[in-house]
Amino acid sequence: MPSIIVQKYGGSLLATTEGREEAARQIITTRNAGSAVIAVASAIGREGDPYATDTLITLLHDVDPRVDPRTMDLLLSTGEIISTALLAHMLVRMGCPAVALTGAQAGILTTDEHTDARILSIDAAVIRRYLERGEVVVIAGFQGVTPDGEITTLGRGGSDTTAVALGAALGADVVEIYKDVEGIMTADPKFVPAARPIETITYDEVSQMAALGAKVLHPRAADLGREHDVRLVIKRLGRSNGGTLIVKGPGLGVPISDGRPVIGLAHVPAVVQLKIRRTSERDLGRPMLALQTLAEHGISIDLINLLPEVLVFTVQEEAVSRAANLLSERGFNVTVSEPCAKVSIIGAGMRGRPGVMARVVRALHTAGVDILQTADSHTTISCLVQRGQMERALRALHDEFELAKEVASQRESEG
Repeated sequence: MPSIIVQKYGGSLLATTEGREEAARQIITTRNAGSAVIAVASAIGREGDPYATDTLITLLHDVDPRVDPRTMDLLLSTGEIISTALLAHMLVRMGCPAVALTGAQAGILTTDEHTDARILSIDAAVIRRYLERGEVVVIAGFQGVTPDGEITTLGRGGSDTTAVALGAALGADVVEIYKDVEGIMTADPKFVPAARPIETITYDEVSQMAALGAKVLHPRAADLGREHDVRLVIKRLGRSNGGTLIVKGPGLGVPISDGRPVIGLAHVPAVVQLKIRRTSERDLGRPMLALQTLAEHGISIDLINLLPEVLVFTVQEEAVSRAANLLSERGFNVTVSEPCAKVSIIGAGMRGRPGVMARVVRALHTAGVDILQTADSHTTISCLVQRGQMERALRALHDEFELAKEVASQRESEG
């Protein structure tokens, strides 16, 4: 059998007949070049489009927001099935043999956590049989089936995970994720016009960017790619060159760029800082109770700092009222900030390099940005800033670390 290429197509690309035709032409071009092709389809369009995932969620919520997760998965899986059937039909009409498969038909076995399942294994026998017959296999992303036959979905962005998992299971030469952007960018170009595509990046760095708010790749897709050493490219449909190559890298935390400590920025725009002040000696052991209370009610927290007189942390903006009310009901003295944002720098090159935090502080101070809180690891530094200063902070950090300049290509050596 020829080499295998997995190609994943995002929902915005498949939202129109023209978009589906362009995706089909890319698939046919790849097949005509001698490769066997597996295409993974996301649900058509974005919120407001008839079959988009958010639209399907709204249909259920219009009846009652309290939805059984099994019922939710049953409906959400149809979004990808619709786009898969349409893309396969388009290929056949254009003279290319193709077959459409649901996640279950493709042998994707998952855990039973509805709406957030994990892939356990893939039985690739059915897929290989169609590939050996010369057909393009179009598979519905974002979904699978439990050992008991229950339909599951993999969480938002799960089609990326489907594509990478298929690439690993079938030993694909490359997994190509097609989007409506040039690749992974150094920052969100909506806020930083000077942002540019990153040519080569490690899975470790991508995982950090995703965890810190950048919409680059589903974190589980990054984990699978790193574990199985999948060669992954994120690129714009219609461009023969360019895009971002994601590689395992020479080792954990070892940069593959030209020596600059930072490879990109990420941000979370909608967070709020909460402070719990200790008012008496009996409050000394209560911070754990506060954190436990929030955890028991499913409220995630971030940027935690525990000081002798105060516990400081952030929550997502949509959860702030519930969090503050819960804590106040239990007798905590809670102060809620104005809207904030978290901005982060990411790069394996900052590991063991002194002075990076000083540069962050200097750049933000020079730009007139107030730092409300910080957190750091070996490969990241995050700062909490006022929401109105987020864009200024991102531009200042992008300039400070010269991210608009091209980095030396290492694709040849990594390939």
